[in-house]
Amino acid sequence: MLIKRPNDLHPSEITDEKIYRNRREFMKAMSAVAAASFFPSALMASKGPFDTDEPPTTEKDATTYNNYYEFGNKKDQPAKNVGRFVTKPWSIAVEGMVRKPATFALEDLLKGLKPEDRIYRFRCVEGWSMVLPWTGVPLAEIVKKLQPLPSAKFIEFTTVLRPDQMTGLDDNDHLEWPYKEGLRLDEANNPLALLATGIYGKPLPGQNGAPVRLVVPWKYGFKNVKSIVKIRFTDQMPATTWAVKRPTEYGFYANVNPEVDHPRWSQAKERRIGVDLVKNRKTLMFNGYADRVASMYSGMDLRKNF
Repeated sequence: MLIKRPNDLHPSEITDEKIYRNRREFMKAMSAVAAASFFPSALMASKGPFDTDEPPTTEKDATTYNNYYEFGNKKDQPAKNVGRFVTKPWSIAVEGMVRKPATFALEDLLKGLKPEDRIYRFRCVEGWSMVLPWTGVPLAEIVKKLQPLPSAKFIEFTTVLRPDQMTGLDDNDHLEWPYKEGLRLDEANNPLALLATGIYGKPLPGQNGAPVRLVVPWKYGFKNVKSIVKIRFTDQMPATTWAVKRPTEYGFYANVNPEVDHPRWSQAKERRIGVDLVKNRKTLMFNGYADRVASMYSGMDLRKNF
């Protein structure tokens, strides 16, 4: 956008009103540029039907405060330890109850599917939260493309396992690797579910799950499996990593629910990273997405199916 400054105007154009208006337009443009330098997605597409109105978390916070235990236990370790992590080329094996099991190069799996920008709330089971601008394709489009059999009821995702590149595995040998998570097929087909390949208008960095990860914003963060290398369709509920390790603490569904506490901490409130110093923010049922997802759990006891 080209904006004339007052001293660029021809003398015949100069009036107090025009000087004021052009100065105001100039300052608005500069404010937008400043916002973009602080938060690159400020100049991204306008708000879409899936986006929250809440201010996004800064890129710095979102890329330096991460849970990715394969790269370390502390929040700052993944960003420091992903330097040897290779994400190109990348392939995903598709197995189980599917019409044509195959292994796809990531670019072939995504071929023909239009990426979308979405700004979602993100809630960790530990009681902290963020607002993140993702880029990805609806998971339902991937499911449709892969053609699961009618008998398939669940979808299982597996994270890559590379001991030579993942420095945190030795510190977390109490977990079974590779990391696995899963969804019911109707959850996978919900319009909110996203297979993300980018964040802040850029490709995913390693600590955020490069090159492709799951984003299901109504569930706790540990359901949002990173660096996916396998998708398996099944008629049985998958045995997922945290639900196997600590079944009384981490259920398969893991829907954000302020009324069902984790055994070690309350889920009623949360702390927004970069904004709140303590957990003083009220947690919303299904992380604020109840109108889009609650019907999938109609009739279920969410205290038992946590």
